[in-house]
Amino acid sequence: QVQLVESGGGLVQAGGSLRLSCAASGRTFSMSAMGWFRQPPGKERDFVAVISWSGAHTYYSDSLKGRFTISIDNAKNTVYLQMNNLKPEDTAVYYCAAASPMAYERYEYDYWGQGTQVTVSS
Repeated sequence: QVQLVESGGGLVQAGGSLRLSCAASGRTFSMSAMGWFRQPPGKERDFVAVISWSGAHTYYSDSLKGRFTISIDNAKNTVYLQMNNLKPEDTAVYYCAAASPMAYERYEYDYWGQGTQVTVSS
C-alpha cells in the first residue's frame, strides 16, 4: 500500500501562486510515477501533470504547460506542484496519485490522496 497526503491548498487571488505538496509513504518503491489531477466543481477529474519517480521525465496537460511545474524530492518522498499566474478556472480539488508504470489516464493510477481545495478569486 501507498499512502498519499496532499497539502498546500487554499484561497488565492487571480494572478497569484500556490505550491501543493504530496507526501508519500508506504511501499513507494513499487511506484514509478506520481501525478496530479484536478476536479472542478461539477466536472470530471482531469490530468494535470506527471513525473517519474527519478524526476527525469515530466509531462503536462497542454493547457497548463508553462504555468504549472511538477517536481519531486526523493529524499522526502514528496511531490510538488508549483502553480503560477492562477486563474479562477483553476479552482478545483487537486489530487495526487501514484502509478506504475508512467501513466497519464486516471484509471491507470493505483493510489490517491484525499485532495486539497484550491480556490482562485477574481
